[in-house]
Amino acid sequence: MKSLLLVLVVLVLLSCVPSVRSGPNTYIRTAFSTCWGGRGVCRKLCGGNEDYHIFCDVRRLCCVNKKLLDVRVRR
Repeated sequence: MKSLLLVLVVLVLLSCVPSVRSGPNTYIRTAFSTCWGGRGVCRKLCGGNEDYHIFCDVRRLCCVNKKLLDVRVRR
């Protein structure tokens, strides 16, 4: 009976606690936001010295530094 009361008290206290922004920590977010072998970063818009190479998903581009893009012309 005491354990049931304890569970009820904990549930009531948890429902009163304001929600915080939860999500993956920085390391997990960084690992999943990289693209193109870790050379690019998934963003909505690329910076001035970056160019998009592929799409990460429907909304984000894989932004890669222009120096890392190896453009070779085959003859």
